[in-house]
Amino acid sequence: MFLPAPGRGSEAQWVTYPGGDGPGAGHKVVLIAGDEEYRSEEAMPMLGKLLSVRHGFECVVLFSIDAETGAIDPEEQTNIPGLEALGDADLMVIATRFRELPDEQMKHIVDYVESGRPIVGLRTATHAFSYQRNPDSPYAHWHFRSEEWPGGFGQQVLGDTWINHHGRHGQESTRGVVAPGAAGHPILRGVDDVWGPTDVYGLRNLGDDANVLLLGAVVAGMSPDDPPVEGPKNDPMVPIAWTRSYTGAGGKAARVFTTTMGASTDFESEGLRRLLVNAVYWGLGMEDRIPERSDARVVGEYA
Repeated sequence: MFLPAPGRGSEAQWVTYPGGDGPGAGHKVVLIAGDEEYRSEEAMPMLGKLLSVRHGFECVVLFSIDAETGAIDPEEQTNIPGLEALGDADLMVIATRFRELPDEQMKHIVDYVESGRPIVGLRTATHAFSYQRNPDSPYAHWHFRSEEWPGGFGQQVLGDTWINHHGRHGQESTRGVVAPGAAGHPILRGVDDVWGPTDVYGLRNLGDDANVLLLGAVVAGMSPDDPPVEGPKNDPMVPIAWTRSYTGAGGKAARVFTTTMGASTDFESEGLRRLLVNAVYWGLGMEDRIPERSDARVVGEYA
């Protein structure tokens, strides 16, 4: 896959959607794609364009790039050009899986996370990094199975690392259910239906410091009309969206939103798109600007 011509970044390695009119004007969001499972290279440009056109945010979308061909390559685990864009970013959206970036690239992500600026993590971001090639890297403890920093980035920053598929992968889909006491949270404003074909992820380490917004009902099939699975899988239901804070080396507490949904096909759900739009506003401390129903219409085609 090669990058589309409009809005291409330096040497066509990333895409920039300029800011415009709307509450997001003057704010820069960097969205990082990089997984070989759930097509983040499709979902992140869609979200970036939506946030730019509908809400006024400047959005920069970064990809895993084959260094030889310049093409987007989700299988390329060691190269995401353009991470310097995080230097003046106001919010980061991360949707990577098992990446092991060169130290000079990884430093930009680490510096951002430690700065106290807001973070939105999607699905495989719980296991965003996997250090197999360079265990001596100063960032090897960000590994999703780290013992030095238990659970690495996923557990320490987002709230949990990769555990397992709680729902049957490719056979049982997910419906979001508002968690008890969460209905009034601004991120859920106008979010009345969330369903996606991906399965519910298992969790083990999510702490009491997390504010759970949505629980995941395991659905007995791959259609939104299928009923929930009966039995212990849904009793209790597993969280699929929550907020928490993370205080890094800079000493400033960052607002963090995580959802274990987030495949490109999940984002066909208007409710999930609205959840993410609202999460960006909340992350930036703009919850008072979230309307009753945020505009979550896709810009152009998305299928």
